[in-house]
Amino acid sequence: MILQALYEYAQRKGDALPEDGFESKELKFLIKIKEDGTFVRLEDVRQEKDGKFIGRIYQVPQSIKRSGSKSYETTFLLWDHYGYILNEPKKEKGESNEKAISDAAKQNHTFIESLNSLPDSLKKDKGVAAIISFYEKYQKDNYTIIKQDEVWSDCVKIPGCNLSFILFGDDYPVFYREAVKDYQRSIIVQQSIMEPNSDVTSDNVNGVCLITGEKAVIKRLHSQTPILGAKSTASLIGFQKNSGYDSYGKEQSYNAPVSVQAEAAYTKALNHLIKSKNNRFWLGKDTVVFWAEKKEAEQFESSFSVFFSKDFDSDDPDRCVHEVKNLFNAVNTGKFDADFSSNFYVLCLSPNAARIAVRFWEMGKVETFAKRIKQHFDDFEITRPNDSVEHLNLYQILSATALEHKMDNIAPNLTGAVMQSILKGLPYPVILQQQCIRRIRGEQKVTRERAAILKAYLIRINKEVSVALDRNEKNKGYLLGRLFAVFEKVQQDTHPGLNATIVDRFYGAASTNPRTVFAQLSRLNRHHLSSYDNAAFRVNREKEIGEIMNLIDSFPAHLDLNEQSYFAIGYYHEKQSFFEKTNKSEETEGDN
Repeated sequence: MILQALYEYAQRKGDALPEDGFESKELKFLIKIKEDGTFVRLEDVRQEKDGKFIGRIYQVPQSIKRSGSKSYETTFLLWDHYGYILNEPKKEKGESNEKAISDAAKQNHTFIESLNSLPDSLKKDKGVAAIISFYEKYQKDNYTIIKQDEVWSDCVKIPGCNLSFILFGDDYPVFYREAVKDYQRSIIVQQSIMEPNSDVTSDNVNGVCLITGEKAVIKRLHSQTPILGAKSTASLIGFQKNSGYDSYGKEQSYNAPVSVQAEAAYTKALNHLIKSKNNRFWLGKDTVVFWAEKKEAEQFESSFSVFFSKDFDSDDPDRCVHEVKNLFNAVNTGKFDADFSSNFYVLCLSPNAARIAVRFWEMGKVETFAKRIKQHFDDFEITRPNDSVEHLNLYQILSATALEHKMDNIAPNLTGAVMQSILKGLPYPVILQQQCIRRIRGEQKVTRERAAILKAYLIRINKEVSVALDRNEKNKGYLLGRLFAVFEKVQQDTHPGLNATIVDRFYGAASTNPRTVFAQLSRLNRHHLSSYDNAAFRVNREKEIGEIMNLIDSFPAHLDLNEQSYFAIGYYHEKQSFFEKTNKSEETEGDN
């Protein structure tokens, strides 16, 4: 189903994707040469954006998958990394210098041989002829001069920096010349030709494509579709020989046939999505891509990442607020600007050695996803400071459960599990609750994000939790959390400037085994109350404590995880109510 949806997306995008036989590739440097092959300079085509230097995207002849001990025998048409182009060693992790030097020599030899094997008609093109002359006449001199160029040091710092050639006086690389494009197109046509009345040709195997249902030449090895954190040769579809997957004498992809044309289409579509800011975002090490079945649903498609990612448009920091409000209005009124009957697809991918793992795959109607996303924001709605963001994205939620708020420290599989809960409308994973409580106890800090996590978790398992302070709530965990917050407030009022409060010393015990500490905290609180200078403040605190204590018949010996969640929420609600009272008092004084 994934390949089918990607194939259909490629058909919908049409000319917006690279044509068959070509792919989008970022190049940061081009070797500028004259028609006689002499070196002019190393052209730096990078552009600075947000403090980073990014390359220019070109439509290059499609790369060919290569792996194993003889990968050096495969190169690309008129472009490749500096090992192939300039005999510059590309040292892999754990590899010796001697092997890297030897591999570079083999790679460079392969690239030169590939130029010599081009048809004579293509060699007559002045751009291609210049590249051949570059190697035939001036190879050693050119290598030396290039590595003395002022920008070479920047190029060599990039592991496996891709390079190509541009003819002096031209605006585009040599592979943009019509002769090269026509040659590449002819290769694709040749690969897709099926010999009549035969299942096998000299080079190709024919079969019924699982995507299109048509008989065509089957792609033996699927192209690279690398994601963040994966190897450059990683692909979504991979096959092994003699590994128990072969049957009826069919090996590798011939056992799950996908035609050359269909493979090119889904590969282009996936690579486009992976590189597109509008159809991709990252959550930790996972790459999430998404797309709509119909063009009419592109508005929802363009805003989808804003609901989850922190990496939305920095030029419009309020975009998240606007998009969420639009979503709420659309769901509440039933008036949608986009086609909400269209199918929508979400694919989460994770790097996994030499391949790519599918973390999850979700599909459904745009309307269904919209309602579930709105429900997610409703579940996470909680009273908050006035200067905080109105809605929490998934990055803020997940990082609140991690040590030092780093995404790298998030529990394994938590990202995908939470995302699936949102998209499926299911309870949030119990590990989200566990990790959140663990971080609260570890840091003795209940933040807005953590309180919202626990509230949303409880709501999804059919527990009732209010957005703000609920004075009628009788859950013991919630009441004890409120009481603990009032005790802390009394201590802070009467002993300002303390380096540590009762929260730092007693939060863990108070939220898990309240009977062991609340008697001591009550005695300590009476001492703090006697230190109030302001009698009105003291009366207000005593009244608050009395109201809570009247609802608690006894201190329980133990609180389970759900009750600990209520404890944290009650503590947060009570503390937030103090801030709200303070703000209202300041506003009243200002009016006077």
